[in-house]
Amino acid sequence: MKLEVKQISWSIEGKQILRDINLEVASGEFVGLIGPNGSGKSTLLRCIYRVLKPDTGVITLNGKNIWHLSAREMAQATAVVLQETPTEFDFTVEEMVWMGRTPHLGIFDRQTEQDHSIVLSALEQVGLSTFAERSFASLSGGEKQRVLIARAIAQQARFLVLDEPTNHLDIRYQLELLELVKGLGVTTIAALHDLNLAATYCDSIYVLKEGTIVAAGNPQALLQPKLIREVFGVGSVVALDSRTDKLRITFFLEDT
Repeated sequence: MKLEVKQISWSIEGKQILRDINLEVASGEFVGLIGPNGSGKSTLLRCIYRVLKPDTGVITLNGKNIWHLSAREMAQATAVVLQETPTEFDFTVEEMVWMGRTPHLGIFDRQTEQDHSIVLSALEQVGLSTFAERSFASLSGGEKQRVLIARAIAQQARFLVLDEPTNHLDIRYQLELLELVKGLGVTTIAALHDLNLAATYCDSIYVLKEGTIVAAGNPQALLQPKLIREVFGVGSVVALDSRTDKLRITFFLEDT
């Protein structure tokens, strides 16, 4: 599953939020979107998973315009995990994961043993097999995010969209969640708040500022003090961690 975004722009009430966005996510690649608050990361993702329709440009999955796909075709291809998923009803964990099977079932189709096996396997992959009957609302933030990843796994989508999924999670859950996603091997685009996580898990990154892409490429090449200062307005020390062989970034406020 390959994503291509070509010349996307989007405005609201006369204010341009995204301008001439071009990006590509190759099949099986984990691509990160980084940038300060208000840079347009979430808006871009909403365009990609069809909540917002761009004013100009085109977005394709495997060469097909996403707006030419039916709702069911889009749901079968794309799974979305947001920071928080409020629910009005008190679903169990298993019921939440079962929702991932909905795009594969017709109106009159019954749930099959195969569907059940897929749901149980998804729960096992995220380490929540014993949580099946638990109330989703009763879970911690990290546990809820793992349930939503399990739902995406059960959906069997080949393209995964993550909008700052590690926000509000403690460090261990952040690492476990991204290790899990990375291990799925599906095409993934994620808006990430933490530059160290982006450097560790992303194959490539796109840097947004004020609704435009100002840099793109390998995280280790891009995430250097000059760019960090220009985009985020802070000083930084960037070094290669001997244990992980990934960048480790320390931030500080510079004298003005």
